[in-house]
Amino acid sequence: MREALVKASAVGGLPKTINALMAMKAVTPSHLLDDPGDTSPTTRRHDVEKDSVEILKRGEIFWDRIYGKISRRIMSQMERCGTEDLAVTARLMYGHILSNTQILSAPETSFVLIAGLIPQDVNPQLKGHLRGALNAGASKDEVTAVRDLVIRICEAAGMQKLDASAPGGWGWRGEIADV
Repeated sequence: MREALVKASAVGGLPKTINALMAMKAVTPSHLLDDPGDTSPTTRRHDVEKDSVEILKRGEIFWDRIYGKISRRIMSQMERCGTEDLAVTARLMYGHILSNTQILSAPETSFVLIAGLIPQDVNPQLKGHLRGALNAGASKDEVTAVRDLVIRICEAAGMQKLDASAPGGWGWRGEIADV
């Protein structure tokens, strides 16, 4: 669960991840928490000591696996968005966070991203990650099940399809992307 929250920071924002992890810590039995000096099961701390080229290459391989034949085009669009920082941020996030599969596999990582994207109503990114889950090895049935479950959870929390004229609200402006 902690690893899913860390990876969700890629699409949900680090402040929400910090708050979620602190809330989870408050209710987790102490024997299930990592000791401050111990190595995390993710071994992510060792990544800090590795050559950054190695970590970035791992991220590039993961990126290419998720985005498949359109991976170069997507990165190129990010590089040409008006600031190189967007592509740099993506390379760092994929290298240091998303490509670490010590706990969550590539398909499971995709499921976390799908779960984080659906409530944000960001269909372009959701479409990429629905397809990316398939590219990572998930079945269409698995991806559909994750998508449908997340939508049901969002609806139970009060999200709904918004009227086109609504100035704001908590929900979706259009149809939610599907596999």
